[in-house]
Amino acid sequence: MASRAATTTPPYPSAARISDSECFPQYTASLKCLEEFSSDKSRCQEHFDVYKECKKKEREARLERNKSRSLFS
Repeated sequence: MASRAATTTPPYPSAARISDSECFPQYTASLKCLEEFSSDKSRCQEHFDVYKECKKKEREARLERNKSRSLFS
């Protein structure tokens, strides 16, 4: 018998795993850049900035969703 957790989906989007995040493509691009340039972070700054901005927008969207939810409703 399958576990209950495996058969139910949460009522809201989750980014508990990085691969569930909307920013996963930006994350992987920054890692690929580091691989390509032998961990020379200065050459990948643009990738880091794009990822950081994506995470900021993702966080803001999550906070906005949570505003409409109440613990006492």
